[in-house]
Amino acid sequence: MSANERLVKQITPKTEDFSRWYGEIVQKAELADYTPMKGMMVIRPYGYAVWENIQQRLDRRIKALGHVNAYFPLFIPESFLKKEAEHVEGFAPEVAWVTVGGKEELEERLAVRPTSEAVIGPMYSKWIKSWRDLPVLINQWANIVRWEKVTRPFLRTTEFLWQEGHTCHATAEEAEVETLSILTMYKEFCETELAIPVLAGHKTPREKFAGAQMTYAIEALMSDGKALQMGTSHNLGQHFSRAFDIKFEDQSQTLQYVWQTSWGMTTRTIGALIMVHGDDSGLRFPPRIAPVQVVIIPIPFGDWKTTVLPAAQAAAESLRKAGVRVQLDAREEATPGWKFSEYEMRGIPLRIEIGPRDVKNGQAVCVRRDLKTKQAVPLADLAVRVPALLDEIQAVLFDQAGTFLTANTRRVQAYDEFKSVLESSRGFVVSPWCGGAECEDKIKTETMATIRVILPGDDSPQDGPCLCCGKPAVAAAHFARAY
Repeated sequence: MSANERLVKQITPKTEDFSRWYGEIVQKAELADYTPMKGMMVIRPYGYAVWENIQQRLDRRIKALGHVNAYFPLFIPESFLKKEAEHVEGFAPEVAWVTVGGKEELEERLAVRPTSEAVIGPMYSKWIKSWRDLPVLINQWANIVRWEKVTRPFLRTTEFLWQEGHTCHATAEEAEVETLSILTMYKEFCETELAIPVLAGHKTPREKFAGAQMTYAIEALMSDGKALQMGTSHNLGQHFSRAFDIKFEDQSQTLQYVWQTSWGMTTRTIGALIMVHGDDSGLRFPPRIAPVQVVIIPIPFGDWKTTVLPAAQAAAESLRKAGVRVQLDAREEATPGWKFSEYEMRGIPLRIEIGPRDVKNGQAVCVRRDLKTKQAVPLADLAVRVPALLDEIQAVLFDQAGTFLTANTRRVQAYDEFKSVLESSRGFVVSPWCGGAECEDKIKTETMATIRVILPGDDSPQDGPCLCCGKPAVAAAHFARAY
């Protein structure tokens, strides 16, 4: 099979209709399905296995930084939510409310959590009394509800899953170190595990989290040229500690408000995996995050159950012992060709074919999903060669995504050229910006592009005038249209 040959015919090529391609993959690869409730999805077992892999690997990193997991209530009293004015104003259009419990109307409305600062704050106020109680480093894995008007599976849904960290510190410096430490961890996680290169920097005041002092984010570029925010880390300053009276007695016996952070990453990472790595044939999962890393397909010919099948079973067992997530598909009701197409669509990184001739020659045929290339590998060497091949596939997917990111990041000075690039090529457009909200809003209105992130080093005065107004620029901002 050549690298350009396309086995999968049931999916619209993404080069023809990206949105339709995405939706078909989500359903036909059985990642998720729609429900009768608008904007809500069922994450199917194959999709949830991806989330479990993300969760396990991210959770290990969170705990390695000293954090512990807890769980806080789903419902937030309206009075709690209103304590931080900027926060409630930012989330008001998206909040779902509970007004009746059983058959009785509630005395106070309960918000279904759009984020948890307002319910965690009162508990921290109760728990924190002294400098000895700090830092508080708590994370929770939870579901979130935001009443979105326009939804798309994984990318933007009414209910989604995430982790959210909430920390308290004795000083502003400690809170800033925590915020940036998480940002660095998120970047490393995306690039190491998801094979997705990201840009890490800060948001503008217009784009920051409601109630935050500063929002930092990692942004990735999807293969249709749109940006996607992959994770955020917020320095909350003392906004919430003052609102919820979270104080501690310092070592000089003076009462101080704590300094807080919050940060999160969601199931939209699965949408990013689809859009960054997927091709016209379907998914291409990076091996480290793939639910199944290797599928073994015995070729039924002649007395295959006494010759081919035992060899396939032995190969599967040797790979499992080597720590590989492997599936053996020996079903007789499906043809090998159908299986090849199915597993190509489902993005399994490596397919191993074993037929009668292969058994006779003591080998298996390994087919890579990333490059669609084949190579013969001795059966006795599979436990060593396959993990090495999976590492190669992981690296190739990261390199391909990095090459795309570089090729689709352009530096532009003139506004007319800026508009032209967004219409013809999309991607990130790096341009000088004066720091003014009016220019930011005008560019968004006229081009649908927002400032996604400002990178370290690009957040100082720049040579040349602002893209929009011509005033001196204070930063070089990464603009893009985004999901």
